[in-house]
Amino acid sequence: MAKPGRISSRAPGKTVDVADSYAVRLMQHLVVPTFVIDPKRRVVIWNRACERLTGLAASEVIGTNRHWQGFYETRRPCLADLVALDRPERLPEFYSEYAARGHNGLGFSAENWCTMPKLGNQLYLAIDAGPIHDEAGHLIAVVETLRDLTDQKRAEMALKELATKDGLTSLSNRRSFDQMLASEWARAHRTQRPLALLFVDVDHFKLFNDHHGHQIGDECLRAIASVVSRHAVRPLDLASRYGGEEFALILPDMDCDSACVIAEEIRSAVMALQIVHGAAGAGDHVTLSVGVASHIPGAVDGGPDRLLGAADEALYVAKRLGRNQVICAERVLAEFAALGRQAKQVPGPLRRKSA
Repeated sequence: MAKPGRISSRAPGKTVDVADSYAVRLMQHLVVPTFVIDPKRRVVIWNRACERLTGLAASEVIGTNRHWQGFYETRRPCLADLVALDRPERLPEFYSEYAARGHNGLGFSAENWCTMPKLGNQLYLAIDAGPIHDEAGHLIAVVETLRDLTDQKRAEMALKELATKDGLTSLSNRRSFDQMLASEWARAHRTQRPLALLFVDVDHFKLFNDHHGHQIGDECLRAIASVVSRHAVRPLDLASRYGGEEFALILPDMDCDSACVIAEEIRSAVMALQIVHGAAGAGDHVTLSVGVASHIPGAVDGGPDRLLGAADEALYVAKRLGRNQVICAERVLAEFAALGRQAKQVPGPLRRKSA
């Protein structure tokens, strides 16, 4: 067994003294955080830049398999370990971004968030790990180098958020809504589970703006957006500003009855805010009309237009029946019959004017 600080080749009589080698002394002073493990995955080099990056001293890891402690709170392989084990198929298990560059001495590269237990923070690291072989082709070491991309990653995430968020309300914007609806529609088609959609519209919002001014109108929209957002509680729920004074809520794996319960909670919560309206032709306080639809996609449905149209028509009916109410798409025909209309006269899909 090689002593810590040495890498033993399998060629007879050849032992490389790592501690005294010029290459190792050079590596110790590299500004790039670097460590080296032997074929048994024990640390033989942990350079000063790696100490600074991780807060873990070389004396704590040299000769051990505990190099993971510099990056993670629980034991798991580092990229160098997967190279040493020649396990490219395990890359997706541990890294969000990765590439296997082949089995001819090229190694692996990856990126991911590391918890950095010694420092108490998170860093996004770009990682490269490559094998070193002796003249006979036997593995004698794996070198891992690291780059801190945290600032770039956070900037990238911030730009992505700006591209997907509505500037006024901080909800997802229309582009994000369209992408998410298409994705969830496809998933609902695969799983044959229902997908629900709520269209939420502020009643008489043009009158509100005219009466109170656009600044107060913006404050009103932000308050309502906060209510809508609080009801997107599951990981795949999405609350978005659909446009103007209209909001949308995507609720995967939910039937119409359950979605109507949520819609009623949103309507009631906005009424409880007691936002004064008072414009002529409107009520004393701001209210909402909500259209609800849910559907299990079938083979002939194509895209989500059917769901959009159904929720849209339900909202139209809610407006026609006096506003400040929730209407489920399944009730649309019955409500139109109560108005003395025929189902074939229902416009659809119809976008409402501000009302």
